[in-house]
Amino acid sequence: MTHTDWLLTTGERGNTATRLDARHPDGSPWTEGNNARALVHGATYFAELLAGIRALRTGDLLLFTDWRGDRDERLDGPGSEIGTVLARAAERGVVVKGLLWRSHLDGLHFSQRENIRLGEEIEDAGGECLLDLRVRPGGSHHQKLVVLRHPGRPELDVAYVGGIDLCHNRNDDAGHGGDRQSLPMATVYGPHPPWHDVQLALRGPAVGDVETVFRERWQDPAPLSRSPLVRLRELARREDVSAGRLPPQTADPAPCGTQAVQVLRTYPNRLLHGYPFAPDGEFSIARGYTKALRRARALIYLEDQYLWSPRVVDRFARALSAHRELRLIAVIPSVPEQDGRLTLPMNLIGRITALDALRRAGGDRVAVYGLENPAGTPVYVHAKACVIDDVWASVGSDNVNLRSWTHDSELSCVVLDRSADPRAPSDPGGLGDGARVFARGLRLELMREHLDAQDAPGRSATDALCDPVAAFAAFDTAAAGLDAWHAGGCRGPRPPGRLRRYVPPELPTAKRLLATPLHHLLVDPDGRPMGMRRRNAY
Repeated sequence: MTHTDWLLTTGERGNTATRLDARHPDGSPWTEGNNARALVHGATYFAELLAGIRALRTGDLLLFTDWRGDRDERLDGPGSEIGTVLARAAERGVVVKGLLWRSHLDGLHFSQRENIRLGEEIEDAGGECLLDLRVRPGGSHHQKLVVLRHPGRPELDVAYVGGIDLCHNRNDDAGHGGDRQSLPMATVYGPHPPWHDVQLALRGPAVGDVETVFRERWQDPAPLSRSPLVRLRELARREDVSAGRLPPQTADPAPCGTQAVQVLRTYPNRLLHGYPFAPDGEFSIARGYTKALRRARALIYLEDQYLWSPRVVDRFARALSAHRELRLIAVIPSVPEQDGRLTLPMNLIGRITALDALRRAGGDRVAVYGLENPAGTPVYVHAKACVIDDVWASVGSDNVNLRSWTHDSELSCVVLDRSADPRAPSDPGGLGDGARVFARGLRLELMREHLDAQDAPGRSATDALCDPVAAFAAFDTAAAGLDAWHAGGCRGPRPPGRLRRYVPPELPTAKRLLATPLHHLLVDPDGRPMGMRRRNAY
C-alpha cells in the first residue's frame, strides 16, 4: 500500500490556489509523523480543551472557528464558561482570534444572537472575533477547529478538528444523560437531549495545516458580509469589522507519531468574488470520499447526522454494487432534530431517498441503526466519522449530504496510520493494505460503546469485532434483541447494547413531494434554502 492509493494527490485536490500543499517542504499533500487521537463525546473534548486553554501563557496563540458558540456553555463545571475562559486567556496576553458564522436570523432558528454575544465578550477582553458571512447565498460556515500554539514550546501545540461546536447540547458523555445546558429539539429527545459526537486531537506537523486553514479564511479581503443592511448597521455603529494582523506563523511542530494526516475541505464556488485561497471552490472532502470508496472491499463504518442526498449517497451505492462482499453500517439519528411542519418532512424525505438507493445497491449488506440511552431516550447522533476497511479514517465537520459536499464551508481530516494493527484479520479489505491502528481503534471504540461490549473470560470483545463480518453480525444481533425487548413491553432485564434498527416512518405525501422540482433545486433536506449549486463539483 502507498499513501496515494487512499489519499488525494495535489492534482486531485483540485485547488492550486491554497497554500496547504505548497507550504510543505516536499510539496506533499499531507503531513507525516503525526499523533492523532479521537475524542469521543463532548465532555471528553471540552475537559481537554479547557486544560489546554488554561495552560496558555502571554504570547501564545489561540485560533478557532465555529458554526455556533454559546458564551455560557460550561466546558467542565462552574467557572468554565467558554466565553469566560476565552476572555481570561485574552486578558493574560494570549492572542485570541475567532471566526464565527454570522448566521441567519434567529427567527429562522439559527445562531445569530448567540454568536454575536460570544464575539462581544472576547472583543471586550482584548481578543478579536469576526462574524463571518462570506458564504454562498443560504450557506453557512460549518467548520469547527481550535488551534493552540506555544512559541518556544512547540511540543505542546495541538489542533482540534471535528463535529463539536462550542455551544449548548454538546457536553455529554458515554452515559448519554444529555448536556444540562440544552437547546430545544424534537420532543422525543426530552429536556436534555442525549448527544453523540467525535472530535480529533492532532499533534505534530498537521497542526500547521489546520492553522493554515484558519489563516486563509482570516486573511480573505472580501467584506465579512455583502448584506447592505448589515453593512449599514456596522457603519452606523462605527464598528471595526476589518481583520487584525496575525503574528507570523511559526514552524510546524516536529514529528511525534506514526500517522499521515490529510486536511480536506469544502468551499463553494462563491458568487462574484471567489475565495482567494479557493477561487473556484474546493471539494476535496467529496473527492477524498470518492477515492477511498473506490477502494472499499470489506466494511464501511459510518456515523453521520444526516446521510442524505441521492447525489452523495450514489458514491456509497456504487461501491456496494461493485463489490459483493462489501458491507455498510450506518449510525444516524433515529428522529430528525426538529418537529417542524417543513423541516420534518424534508428531513425524512431526504433520508428515505438515500436509504432506498443504498438498499437497492447492497440489499441486506446495508444496516442502518439509531441509538438510545439506558433510559430508552433516543441519542442524537451528531458525529461525522467514517472508517473504510480499517485503513482510511475521516473525522470532521462534514455530513453525508449535498450541503457539506458542495455548499457550506467544511473541514475534515483523514488519518492514515503507518502502524499496522496486529489483531486478525490483518487485511479486511483483501487488497494487501492491512488494518491500521488508528482506523481500527476508532471503529472498535465506537462499536464497543454502542454494543455495551464487555470482555468475556479468555476472549476480548474488541478482538472479536476486528472481523468485519463478525462486527456486522454483532450489531444486527444487539439491535434485534433490544427491538424485541421493546416490542415485548420492556419486561425482564434490558438486553445489552444501545442499537435500534432504523425504520423510517410512513410519509403518505413523500412521492408527491419528491416529484417537486423545488425540493431538489432550492432546498436541501434540512429545510434550509440552498440557492443555485455549482454542478459537477466533484
